[in-house]
Amino acid sequence: MSALLPVEEAQARLLALRGPLSPEKISFFECFGLYTLDNIFAQRDQPAAPLSAMDGYAIRFDDLPGPWTIIGESAAGTAPGRSVNAGEAMRIFTGALVPDGADTVIVQEDVAADGTALTLTGDGPAKRGRHIRARASDFAAGDCLLPTGTRLNPGAIAAAAMSGAEQLVVGRRPRVAILTTGDELVQAGRALTAGQIPDSNSPMLAAMLAGEPATASLPHHVRDDRAILAKVLKNLARRHDVVVTVGGASVGDHDHVRGALQDAGGTVNFWKIAMRPGKPLIAGTIGDAILLGLPGNPSSALVTATLFLLPLVRHLAGARHPLPAIHRAPLATPLDGGGGRRDYLRARIENGRLTPLIRQDSGMTLPLAAANALLIRNIAAPPRDAGVMADYIVIA
Repeated sequence: MSALLPVEEAQARLLALRGPLSPEKISFFECFGLYTLDNIFAQRDQPAAPLSAMDGYAIRFDDLPGPWTIIGESAAGTAPGRSVNAGEAMRIFTGALVPDGADTVIVQEDVAADGTALTLTGDGPAKRGRHIRARASDFAAGDCLLPTGTRLNPGAIAAAAMSGAEQLVVGRRPRVAILTTGDELVQAGRALTAGQIPDSNSPMLAAMLAGEPATASLPHHVRDDRAILAKVLKNLARRHDVVVTVGGASVGDHDHVRGALQDAGGTVNFWKIAMRPGKPLIAGTIGDAILLGLPGNPSSALVTATLFLLPLVRHLAGARHPLPAIHRAPLATPLDGGGGRRDYLRARIENGRLTPLIRQDSGMTLPLAAANALLIRNIAAPPRDAGVMADYIVIA
């Protein structure tokens, strides 16, 4: 338990503690941000028949350059009254069914209509099939539109709705309890006495979870009392899928999370990660719930939440790729070499270049407000010059 775990091993062990939560069926209007737990297959062709992509006239390409006789119209949502024969044209609107016999749409800007007479005034279509959306050009019945574990963003929801499905099978939102510890913490906005500080971690973590498929309960707080903490952990574990504690994860006399977890009947799976900031991270289980103990310094809490809490929430919700994406960009300034732990430096990515912030103290909050990325510096990494490529993770 004393050896420092590599970050990747710790992430894998955390996600292995529990599989995705039970599925639920949900409407298209309630599924934003959730993950599919089944492949979504098309139950129909889209389009189901050839459609016009423009307002104009449906014609036979072989009849160019006209003239034509206008025989009626085709509007979206209704079937054309008849087919188009040689020398005929049908007024057609965007999204309308192309009548039988027609194989091309000529845009209205290229023709002039006088009663039922239609003549060419512009260049006209250059090839057969112009301005027609072919049947199944979007997708065909039986196609897999969204694989299991896809996050339902607006575009994915549109595709799912167009598929012909009645409902979606998605992963349930994990219920997450945020529990801060420490005698010094006071809810933000309240008056302080000597030695007290506002709680910045609860609102920060709640904001991070707001962008994820999770239901976060109102923040809870326990002073530095191991017995009380054990009771609260046991109670929260009964009602939540994840209990995330903030503070009390290290080895000081007032750091009680690890001991309280064991007192509550829980099990510690791992403790201490080869990373900076965030070394004293704790992970374990208590009943069916997962406990994730984050360090209390704000930068440590943000970094460990980015690397562990958010991936855990996504995994439980059914994500196919729950871990944060790694990007690469050239350094805007030189970077010193790495030490014995992997560093996650608060940084800014601007104009395609990556700049580590000067102040990296894990207790500071102002650098967090300035940062939009975590620059990754591996263990024993050599110094790098400006312009050399570096890995980073985007943060909000």
